[in-house]
Amino acid sequence: MKVDLLLGLQWGDEGKGKIVDFLAPKYDMVARFQGGPNAGHTLEFDGIKHVLHQIPSGIFRHDIKNVIGNGVVLDPVIFRKEIEALSKFELDAKKNLFISKKTQLILPTHRLLDQAYEKSKGDNKIGSTLKGIGPTYQDKIARLGLRVGDILSDHFKEKYDRLAKKHMTILKTHEMELDLTEYENEFFKAIQFLKQFPLIESEYFINEAIQSNAPILAEGAQGSLLDVDFGSYPFVTSSNTTSSGACSGLGIAPNKIGEVFGIFKAYCTRVGSGPFPTELFDEDGERMQKEGREFGATTGRPRRCGWLDLPALKYAIMINGVTQLFMMKADVLSIFEDIKVCTGYRKTDGSEIDIFPYEVVDENLEPVYEVLKGWNTSLDGINEYDDLPVELRNYIDFLEVNLNVPVNIVSIGPDRTETIWRNKVLA
Repeated sequence: MKVDLLLGLQWGDEGKGKIVDFLAPKYDMVARFQGGPNAGHTLEFDGIKHVLHQIPSGIFRHDIKNVIGNGVVLDPVIFRKEIEALSKFELDAKKNLFISKKTQLILPTHRLLDQAYEKSKGDNKIGSTLKGIGPTYQDKIARLGLRVGDILSDHFKEKYDRLAKKHMTILKTHEMELDLTEYENEFFKAIQFLKQFPLIESEYFINEAIQSNAPILAEGAQGSLLDVDFGSYPFVTSSNTTSSGACSGLGIAPNKIGEVFGIFKAYCTRVGSGPFPTELFDEDGERMQKEGREFGATTGRPRRCGWLDLPALKYAIMINGVTQLFMMKADVLSIFEDIKVCTGYRKTDGSEIDIFPYEVVDENLEPVYEVLKGWNTSLDGINEYDDLPVELRNYIDFLEVNLNVPVNIVSIGPDRTETIWRNKVLA
């Protein structure tokens, strides 16, 4: 049995949490492979909205094992708060949540460094969530970081003090010398809490499950256009959000990857700074933001909104090897009589291209649009694909022709029941 992979194809916020929760009954295990508390995976069912940041989105399914992989960066304080928030739903996460010993730890000083670095950028800030993600990955690459397995060592406090001291030296240069007593008290209480969970050799755990033919779903965070190598650098996250990140973030070989599910919104959004060729600054953008409730699940910041960008989407499909597409938030576009789709870009010299170029950060690319007729009607209560408005089905057909990948799931609302499975390939 191979590992299926689910990831976002845009700038994050595509709706990965909902789809993981929807697909989870088909799997024995859900494993997060990168990112950290900068992620905000939203699930909605039984009239309740849940937002998960570090915990895999299969946690609400009692019979599924959930793994936080080695590619993740974990904030113990936020982790404890997440777990405690789940307790009211009668979830005993200690039974079905497993944490890799190789997962990097976010220290209190990492969060302070994040603030200092972002502030120092001035007008060139990237829009960090200020959760300490970047500095933690920096320490990982510099071979300075602390990992979950280190908390089992009798010398963990000494290791912590050495690294925190290095951080404080840097913070002094940013005029951010602070009393860490309160932060550290909370941190070390959270470390003791973390020890109550199964801390595992995750690469063996997952590969043994593969050998036993257990169906596994790897869950990505953020989006492909935020990948540190292939995204709109430097306005990116600090990890590999593409399919290759699943291999390094879980310890599985490339030939163990099965289906690659790519999730995208029927339009585009972005939080924070960075290029966004199809961004709308008019009434359409405001209506899209309001209808889609486009505010960050982690930061609460309003999301920038724009029409669907096919060159960017084709690029993400290519670098990930996407085999199936899942389209989210089709219901948001129900308010428009006409819908635009970007099919290419016009450069400043007047030439047109249909690829997502290196120059996307530095050059003002003008989107070239094709206009399609909108469905302009509510999708409430629809359960079957053939009952969708013909204009919506035409929109999907248009995308399939241009993307050359089937759209097998269409989401028409936030609740897990508002999901139309066009081709039940996993059934």
